[in-house]
Amino acid sequence: MTIHTGGCQCGAVRFRVDGDLHDSSICHCRMCQKAFGAYYAPLVSTRGANLSWTRGRPKTFRSSNYATRGFCVDCGTPLTFEAPDGIALAAGAFDDPAGLPPHVQFGIENKIDFVDRLSTLPGHDTLEDADAAPYLNDVVSYQHPDHDTDVWPPLEKPS
Repeated sequence: MTIHTGGCQCGAVRFRVDGDLHDSSICHCRMCQKAFGAYYAPLVSTRGANLSWTRGRPKTFRSSNYATRGFCVDCGTPLTFEAPDGIALAAGAFDDPAGLPPHVQFGIENKIDFVDRLSTLPGHDTLEDADAAPYLNDVVSYQHPDHDTDVWPPLEKPS
């Protein structure tokens, strides 16, 4: 059986999905744009698999008469889209999001026209901008690592 893990950026909420995940999508509807604070929401349906919360639980917001959205109350990471047909998880919250490529788009009536051209924009590695933003050379991430941990946050901040 395939196991997928993930969680929020601060580590207060972690999840595990036992089973194969087949329904990865992108939603362009305005509610998803607002919920994710982004041009679209990448989601992975957990239908046919077993979702369990291994640390904490998301706080929820009822965004419509049918949908509830879950997020980490501590760091704000969007985590779930819950509807009558099941729960979908934010693709970026998985420890290995690259293994869950989207296969379909929904809500395209609200798709922002430049989204299809994002891949044509110039791209730069993070440290290429270090001369203009020298702090980039000294960034230390306090985000939860992309794997389960026995204790979080660590007893001491990473140095």
